[in-house]
Amino acid sequence: MYRPYPSSLADARPFLDVQSLIRNLAQDFVTSFNTGNYDQVAALFTQDGAFMAPHHDPAYGPKAVERLLRQIGEAGYEDLRLETVRVESSGDLAMEIGRYTVAIRQPDGTILADRGKYVKAWRRLGVWLIVADCWSTNLPTLP
Repeated sequence: MYRPYPSSLADARPFLDVQSLIRNLAQDFVTSFNTGNYDQVAALFTQDGAFMAPHHDPAYGPKAVERLLRQIGEAGYEDLRLETVRVESSGDLAMEIGRYTVAIRQPDGTILADRGKYVKAWRRLGVWLIVADCWSTNLPTLP
């Protein structure tokens, strides 16, 4: 009977592949944002990580990212959903491309449904952290 040779290399099966890890982290991002835990979203960024949201100056580092996320949340953004379309990785770097939808509650109580695309750059520093996150809407510019 064949018995596998014990190796010093860890069996990769119990560990998630990079694509699955990034997809799971993207959902952690969504859950934390939708529950108003902006500090938990910001904790996914490196110390110099950039968050580049439309119509805002970039935020660099977890504290600035947290402030910008709070500002966006307080502006009525809610029910964020991310769909990771593609993850490419090489060594300790990964790139995630996807689509998003988000509801934006207007001052009059109506909801504007926004949709668009995003790209995130990730770096493995013991754990996977966001180096850069940029997103843009597919909605036409208002006059």
